[in-house]
Order: sequence, then C-alpha cells, then structure tokens
Amino acid sequence: MTFEETYLNDNILDALYDMHFEEMTPIQERCIPEILDGYDVLGVAQTGTGKTAAYLLPILSLLDDGGYPDDAINCVIMSPTRELAQQIDQAMEGFSYYLPNVSSIAVYGGNDGSRFDQEIKSLRGGAPVVIATPGRLLSHLKVGNLDLSRTSFFVLDEADRMLDMGFMEDILQIDKLLPKTCQKVMFSATMPEKIRELAVSLLHDPVEVKLKVSRPAEKIHQMAYICYEQQKVGIVEHIFKRGDLKRVIIFCGKKDKVKDINRTLQKLKINCAAMHSDLTQQERDNVMYKFKAGQIDVLVATDIVARGIDIDDIGMVINYDVPHDSEDYVHRIGRTARAAREGEAITFVSDADFRFFKPIEHFLQKDIEKLSLPEGLGETPDYTAYKSNKSHGASKPHRPHGRHKGKKSSGTNFARKPSRHNKKGKE
Repeated sequence: MTFEETYLNDNILDALYDMHFEEMTPIQERCIPEILDGYDVLGVAQTGTGKTAAYLLPILSLLDDGGYPDDAINCVIMSPTRELAQQIDQAMEGFSYYLPNVSSIAVYGGNDGSRFDQEIKSLRGGAPVVIATPGRLLSHLKVGNLDLSRTSFFVLDEADRMLDMGFMEDILQIDKLLPKTCQKVMFSATMPEKIRELAVSLLHDPVEVKLKVSRPAEKIHQMAYICYEQQKVGIVEHIFKRGDLKRVIIFCGKKDKVKDINRTLQKLKINCAAMHSDLTQQERDNVMYKFKAGQIDVLVATDIVARGIDIDDIGMVINYDVPHDSEDYVHRIGRTARAAREGEAITFVSDADFRFFKPIEHFLQKDIEKLSLPEGLGETPDYTAYKSNKSHGASKPHRPHGRHKGKKSSGTNFARKPSRHNKKGKE
C-alpha cells in the first residue's frame, strides 16, 4: 500500500515524495489510518519496522490540517533516552519540511543552562510538538514551564524500554495532567504483562496492532558457547586474541558486568568503552559519538543501546548473558548485518541460561551452531540434557477486524469507539 492511498494531506505527501518514500511498511499501513481516524493505538513491532513514521505522519498531517490552538502544546512524544529523542526530532524535520506552522522541540537532560533556558522559552510559548524524556519533562512541569491541559496527542515510544528504565511512575504522573480527550498512541517492541497493564491504564479502547517478530537476517552468522559462568571471561579473551576485531557490541544483563568486562578488555589493550545507566548523559553522548565515529572499537553495554540506535556497520554482537526472551535476542543481534552487510552473533550460554536459550532456538526453528570451548577452559555443562517445558517464543494469535474505508486491517482491538476526527483532523 502506498502513502498516497491514505488521506495524509498533500504537504506530508510532498515531503515523502522528496524523501523517496512510496510504499508503507506493515506497521505504517495498519497504524496510520487508525490514528487519522482518531483511535488510540497500541502498536507492537520490533525496531527497524518504521514505527516513528507510523505515528509521526498521521499526527503531523492532522496538526497541519488545523483546528488546534496555536498557543498550546498539541503533541507530546515520550522517549526513554536522549539518543532516541534526537532521532525522532531528526525524522520530524524531514516529515514537516512543508509544514511551516508545525515545529518541534526536543527536551532532554544532560544539557547546559543555556539549553534549558531555550527549552523554557519554547515551552511557555506553546510548541506544536514536544519530544521529551520523562525526567526532563517532569522537571519542566514541576516549575510550571508547560501546560498539558490542552494537549491533543500523547505518544509513548519504546514503552517497554521506559518500564525497564524505571519510568513507570513518571509516565503515570504525566498522564494525569492530560485532558480526557487526548488521543494516545503507545509503541513497544515487546508485550510483557507490564506493558499490557500500562496500556489498560493509559489507552481508551485502543486498536491493537501486533506484528510478528521477524527472525534475524540470514547474513548473521549465529553461534554459541555452552559454558559455566566463570568461563565467560576466558572466552572473551580468546575471541579478542583472534586479531583485528572492530565495530563490536558486547551486551550484558547488568551494569556491574559491563564495568567488569570493560576493565578486562582494557587490560588486553582493547580499544573499548562502557555504556550503562551510571554514566551521566554527557558521558553517554561522548561514548556513543566516539563509537559511531570509529574512535572506539568495542562497546560494552546494557540493553540501553539494543533498540532505537542506528549504527549500520557493526561487525559482531556478543551476548555475554542470554536475553530473557526471543524478541530481545532478535533486537540485540539485529545491531549487526545491517545495510546489506554480513555479521556475527555469539552468545555465551551458561547452565543457568539454558531455560532462556532453548526457547530462542525454538523461536528461530533451528539449532544455533555450538562452538567448542577454547583450550584450557575445562569441561562444559550438558546442554542436550536440559528439557524445556515451556516455549517463550510463540506469538499469540490475534483475530482480524474490519476497518478503514471498507478495507480490512488485521490489527486486534480491545473494543471500538467512534472516531474523534473527521477527514480534516478537527475535533
């Protein structure tokens, strides 16, 4: 389906034409009509499926059609990290090229005083679109720098990552300040129980659109070491003795492990850096800048960089700890083999991780290649003897529903409600 088959307005379509965007991705095809029609939407799809455009395009189109107050913050987009907020802001610049009256401001921590003063000026004057991290937005709200009582659109992007980072209470606090008429859109890469609970709390009779998680790209060579926890450091040392390894991300489940592994690699004279929640925003920005610029070869990180960060030339991903569900595994190793490149993904599977790794193989519908432990590291636990009695990788079926302009859209909804907007997007 093409963008022109929707009723996005002409200014948006002109910008998409200039950007050579013609065909919609599945998440865009199923969400854009629903948002244009005024429904709350819960979208579940992995990174790289076009989620940002799926909510930005219809909201920008509605705002440009008019009928919204000039002195109000008409749309708030929440992002878990500064990096993702910046990416959304960049996408906004392209999509809104022909929308002179629809501008945005990105609001996030880690800035100097002059930046904060700039944010205050924009917020108090009313900004059509505000893209913000929860903590920074709350800081402005507490001192009265902005008013959300007339906000028409509220978007939660990467909602599962926000919950992982402890923003649940912040989100609920912000939600209380929104009017009951506010249209809400929530996107998540995974659908754990906490996300469903949050959706029930925030959204009003939402249309639910869930895309099946794609399996990893065929160009990713997936491998695994079956090992005991104490053998993992030895495996890391072995891998990096292979030679000139660059553009590598090592994912760990906890920040303390990130720090330990980073120190180990530094002792091996590996050009590396750590990325975790104990770093200040400025330190995180600096690390990410150096890694993207090639000044750092290896990034040791928690899942804070597993989603929402566009780095196209990663050669290898190492899962020091096994992710606890198949979707997280796909997100992690999906950092490599991008933009038609090839890549490697190596996972360390300790005996305690068998219960998480078996369902990943079940989801992939194949056995991941098992590598022999480096010489001198000892025996391995018996992976073949472990019996998994629960499959974590299966997706729940969703019943289809009839939708937009007499055509069928295959999302799932909790219940339906009348459209808030007519074709011109006015209340």
